[in-house]
Amino acid sequence: MPQTQPAVGTDSIAAAAARLREAAATGVPAAPVRDLIGRDDIDAAYAVQSLLAAERIAAGANVVGRKIGLTSAAVQQQLGVDRPDFGILYDDMEYADGAAVPAGAVLQPRVEAEIAFVLKADLDAGPLDHAQVSEAVDYAVAALEICGSRVAGWDISFGDTVADNASAGAYVLGTRRVPLSGFDPVAAEMEMTVDGETVSTGTGAACLGDPVEAVVWLARTARDLGSPLRAGQVVLSGALGPMRPVAPGAAVHATVTGLGQVSVTFSEQE
Repeated sequence: MPQTQPAVGTDSIAAAAARLREAAATGVPAAPVRDLIGRDDIDAAYAVQSLLAAERIAAGANVVGRKIGLTSAAVQQQLGVDRPDFGILYDDMEYADGAAVPAGAVLQPRVEAEIAFVLKADLDAGPLDHAQVSEAVDYAVAALEICGSRVAGWDISFGDTVADNASAGAYVLGTRRVPLSGFDPVAAEMEMTVDGETVSTGTGAACLGDPVEAVVWLARTARDLGSPLRAGQVVLSGALGPMRPVAPGAAVHATVTGLGQVSVTFSEQE
């Protein structure tokens, strides 16, 4: 992904990837990788993500989109960064609306409600501004992102989460598809419940001021890194409210005004 050579050596990048790979394979979260690649070395962190992505694709996974993270000013301040990050969505990460996520499928799961955009055109040329990105969107849909961390206790810095595919785990898309001509992402209001209790609320404005602007950032970044967004891909644009942990057996339900509802459950531990 990064086009510049990271200052961190290739041995350290390989060691960080190995640590995260083992955590994913064994289901046992690992120590943070910032001791190997630093807390905020962007190039090194994306180099680890890219190495793990290449392995996953070689094993048969297909890229179906991206997720944008760190779109909240509060979370950016917490991690000491001034920019969002992104991770890769693979075909084996999607669950149907109302489905049950098997126990252990996502390590240390935390859920957030978002607006997802599905593209109808490539975003690989032109200014990639708000107008172009809006025109490239086929429809918006309510979404739940199930974040997961291969890092023990979610003890993450910017470098840790980027290396760990932006803490991506799984996602669920709602069934109501709405074109942008009939939907205002900024004004959208979100409510998310876990087992019937409201645990997160927010609006589209919480996502970089405008969820479409988050996609603008992603489109430009992805093109700069040589892997532009393509027609048919899904973009999870970022949380509209706080992320919340979930336990086995939990039922999560979210509503986004204008987009309807989306839900998921988590199977009990065996």
